[in-house]
Amino acid sequence: MTSIPRRRPPLLVLLTLLVSALIGWVPPLAHAAPATSVTIDGTKPGLTFDGVGAISGGGGNTRLLVDYPEPQRSQLLDYLFKPGYGASLQVLKLEIGGDTNSTDGAEPSHEHTRGAVDCQQGYEWWLAKEARARNPEIKLAGLAWGAPGWIGNGKFWSRDMIDYLMSWFGCARKHGLTIDYVGGWNERNWDAEWYKTLKSTLVAKGYRTKVVAADSDWKVADAMKTDSAFKDAVDVVGVHYPCGYLGDYPSCPNTDVAQGLGKPLWASENGSQDTDTGAPAAARAINRDYIDGKMTAYFNWPVIAAIYPNLHFSTDGMSLAQQPWSGNYHIGKTTWVTAHTTQFTRPGWHYIDSASGYLGGDKANGSYVSLKSTNNRDYSTVIETMDATAEQTATFTVKGGLATGTVHVRSTDVTSSDTADHFVPGPDITPSDGTYSLTLKPGHVYTLTTTTGQGKGTAEPPSAAAMKLPYSDDFDKPAATTNPRYFSDMNGAFKTVHCGGGRTGTCLRQMAPSVPIRWTDEPYHAPYTIMGDGSWDDYTVTADAMLEKSGSVELLGRVGQQGRNNNGLNAYHLRVGDTGAWSIDKSDTSWKFTTLASGKTRAPGLNTWHRVSLKMQGQKLTASLDGKTLGSANDSSFAKGQAGLGVTGYQTQQFDDFTLTPVTPPAPAATVGGGNVSVGWSIPNTPSSGLTNITFPLTVNQATAHQSGIYFAQQYSFANGMGYTGLQPRENSGGGERLSARFSTFTAGASTTDPNCHEGADGGPGVTCAVDFDAVYGHRYDITVERTADDTWTGTATDTVTGASTHLGTYTLPAGSGNLQGSQGGFVEYYAGIPSCSEMPRSDVVFGGPTSTDAGGLNGTTRANYEYSDCVGQSDYHAEDDGTGTHVTRGFVSDNT
Repeated sequence: MTSIPRRRPPLLVLLTLLVSALIGWVPPLAHAAPATSVTIDGTKPGLTFDGVGAISGGGGNTRLLVDYPEPQRSQLLDYLFKPGYGASLQVLKLEIGGDTNSTDGAEPSHEHTRGAVDCQQGYEWWLAKEARARNPEIKLAGLAWGAPGWIGNGKFWSRDMIDYLMSWFGCARKHGLTIDYVGGWNERNWDAEWYKTLKSTLVAKGYRTKVVAADSDWKVADAMKTDSAFKDAVDVVGVHYPCGYLGDYPSCPNTDVAQGLGKPLWASENGSQDTDTGAPAAARAINRDYIDGKMTAYFNWPVIAAIYPNLHFSTDGMSLAQQPWSGNYHIGKTTWVTAHTTQFTRPGWHYIDSASGYLGGDKANGSYVSLKSTNNRDYSTVIETMDATAEQTATFTVKGGLATGTVHVRSTDVTSSDTADHFVPGPDITPSDGTYSLTLKPGHVYTLTTTTGQGKGTAEPPSAAAMKLPYSDDFDKPAATTNPRYFSDMNGAFKTVHCGGGRTGTCLRQMAPSVPIRWTDEPYHAPYTIMGDGSWDDYTVTADAMLEKSGSVELLGRVGQQGRNNNGLNAYHLRVGDTGAWSIDKSDTSWKFTTLASGKTRAPGLNTWHRVSLKMQGQKLTASLDGKTLGSANDSSFAKGQAGLGVTGYQTQQFDDFTLTPVTPPAPAATVGGGNVSVGWSIPNTPSSGLTNITFPLTVNQATAHQSGIYFAQQYSFANGMGYTGLQPRENSGGGERLSARFSTFTAGASTTDPNCHEGADGGPGVTCAVDFDAVYGHRYDITVERTADDTWTGTATDTVTGASTHLGTYTLPAGSGNLQGSQGGFVEYYAGIPSCSEMPRSDVVFGGPTSTDAGGLNGTTRANYEYSDCVGQSDYHAEDDGTGTHVTRGFVSDNT
């Protein structure tokens, strides 16, 4: 540490003590804390800052935002784009839709067939206009993940693709938007001649748009070095994940060749991490991209997780918006980490290289970057201490024409889940002779600035709630976009159009007439769209369908987990073809289809309307056409899930009068159902190959009724199959407390020889393992599901207080069932029924955040969603976050004798 000048020690010492007392920063002991001295000199050089932004697209991740009600929709947009309110994004990259899946969904093309341009397709133009309305200075970029099949006869790197981009630019102009940057094909390398043609075409048409290449890795720089015309055509070198993929982002290097090109270098995609647990990585990367790699722009993927929670990257982005029907949302810590740069800088500012680096010269202490305004007076310094283990002192000396007056301070405790600890203003600092000091705490982000205008949004969301049935959509009422409300396309493009087949009004049509140029590699890539709430169990999905082309339409029911990049889907499918062939099928997360029932009926033919229906009640699935039962099947693979519509190939089929009707089970004679509480869990950064173990912490607190009939469960999914595990209270015995542990799978073909287990689960296929044991209410039990051999899984419950371990059972799944997936749901269930809602036995349980020892150790979260079924609003239900878990209480009557 450089000592504070001795000629005026009393003033500086008093200043430091005053600032520390006011903002909670305690000056560290001289022998204990690392120290850093930084000179912020406005005359020193540095590269031009191009901004911090995010990506809408690469997977339909903004889809649900447009369907949010007001005022929540505007609140979410403000948190993303409004200066001085939230993330205050400076650049927005838009997907140029191509009718094909691009991670967690498909974005529609503006030109499904050659020459038929429709500038109203999708929601990206809407988002761009909303962003620019809030921040007229925001920069816009475009990038394609795929393209319609007519492009270049299936070849992306073609003149057709450049013409396609020019028609997209024309749409931007019609919407009053200017595109500042454009790229080629996301993460699919490059074609140098194509880029040259793109640049010359842009210039010839009068566009000043800068070209970014190649949204892949640093190898493009090597190609540019040896091809001067290619180099001249490219304005910005954009690379993806220069700090690594799904890691901590500790180091963010470039290459000597890239830096030698003299072009701006961008981290043009980063992120892919949970909105909360990914915040530390974002904090590192925004600083270290420049310190290590001289990258002057940072883009987070995605901008928001406005997608359904059964999709793979469902918690990534600045914020979460997964319930447009309730208006509930969550502003993540990544928002505030981002704000520490975006609210204090503008594109066009300059870094000060000599005032950017690592605290104490060591990455383990954290990093800092300093930027100066174009007025050469104002400056901001952003500091992160993600990996620090102790407090440390930093001293700053300002010179070279920069303002030496009041310094404003903001801080975020990234380790805290309390929103009150995020983006907190601290007391102003008055430098002495241009010098000031402060103490930095571990796990924090700080910004020091001479600018003003920063702020933290105050809008709060309503509570989450299940989407209620019945539900219907005749597609006649205009939605916010050409997509019907709540429907999210996974492949193809479903748009509301004038009905065919002699029907008046508006219908839903699949618009892509041929297989697109694809970005994902899923083995089954037919068009389908999904909607609704994953908690729906027994219901009937019905729609009118008209086949324009020979092929099949399908209804989807109990839609659950989707495989990464659409590489599978847990769902039931009712398929009806123009020839009269029909089938009830189920698919899994590897797109393995199993036909449960099939047959043939009178041919529906083409261009005529028919009513198609799939009823799901318990294990029974019933198919109907025009009111006539086609057949039925029994299967217990999927108990709950969303609904959807599909086409089994790229045909332009139509749908109308979509309805969802609950199937009401008969009420029990002497009791009412106690209802349930839904919880959800996820483990961010789960490897694509899945997990070999997950530990679910459960604490059944003393207030819980010590009696049978209640189940605290966490469900889990394999690549093909599912199960659940958890604890059930039992009556006391011999003066001691008892619990029963469950460990089950519902996977057909599962087997066991374990004495704690038997084949069959909940009346269907699978295996059930159960053990009653002496227990202590209030102790946390870690229930571990672990692969102990190929396709063999073992359950164990461990008392974390005493260390006592209880073997629950072992079962073997069919070969190829795969590993555990990284997210699922759980519940509190009163499975035995109760006399009345007012006599509901008390539940008091903490579902802890799940963990895994895979990938160096992974930590997840569990959150309560809502109560449902009987007794909603009558059960004294409460749920609150408890660290990485959730504390749920429900009911009134406890008998703990």
